[in-house]
Amino acid sequence: MAHVDTSMSSEAPALRIARATLWAFARVFSLLLVLVIWEALARSGKYTPYQLPALTAVLGRIWDDAVSGDLAINTALTLYRALVSFAICAVLGVAIGAAMSRNKIANWFFDPIVSVGFPMPKIAFLPVVILWLGVYDVSKITIIVIDAIFPVIAATVVGIQAVERELIWSARNMGATNREVLTQVVFPAALPQILTGLQVALPLTLIVAVVAEMLMGGYGLGGAMMTASRFANSVGVFAGIVEIAVIGYVMVKSMSLVRRRLLVWHQEANEPTTA
Repeated sequence: MAHVDTSMSSEAPALRIARATLWAFARVFSLLLVLVIWEALARSGKYTPYQLPALTAVLGRIWDDAVSGDLAINTALTLYRALVSFAICAVLGVAIGAAMSRNKIANWFFDPIVSVGFPMPKIAFLPVVILWLGVYDVSKITIIVIDAIFPVIAATVVGIQAVERELIWSARNMGATNREVLTQVVFPAALPQILTGLQVALPLTLIVAVVAEMLMGGYGLGGAMMTASRFANSVGVFAGIVEIAVIGYVMVKSMSLVRRRLLVWHQEANEPTTA
């Protein structure tokens, strides 16, 4: 019996590792399947290398860009524009949303702007931004902020308005000041919804940053893709697509990790997640 118990205890970790490995493979199976199909179609002869370059050729181009330093420069510039814009959206978006939900005058002023601006394609302002600010970083960051700030404002308004009135009344009865109510009751209770708005805004900043670089030119992942396109360099274009996809995935997963860390006290931290 002792021998059986020992073997079972020694098999348990191996089974757990095997199960975790299979689960990890299952989570990326669809992506791996797409990559395999991509390589197979590229080498089937049905498409020219200009229409669909092989994945191995694209990976080789990414490696060459990494060795030459172009990948680091373009990635750093795109991330700089996206993350600076995200920081601005986070600060201004939460501030405006909090003001709208707590102040009637602020709500009267900003609500029509948010109602009209949220559903419209903000990239339409790009020609105006170029006319006013040129084609450099200030204009690119401006158009990104214009596009990505609205989800943060809306999520903040919804989150604060959804805070239970009983919590606020209880805090006031215990002698809490308006500032203490806002920082210790309202914002923590609204934090899950606010973080949802930030999770929506973060990939938007990357998307608009790449689009702005494509349209305005200059360095950056979007600019590098347009340069490759002008020279009919299909491999360079697809390399940019892969690079942007990887960076976007890392940004989204990083934001999910931050959310779990900040909401460790919240009930959703105890719920099953696929993130």
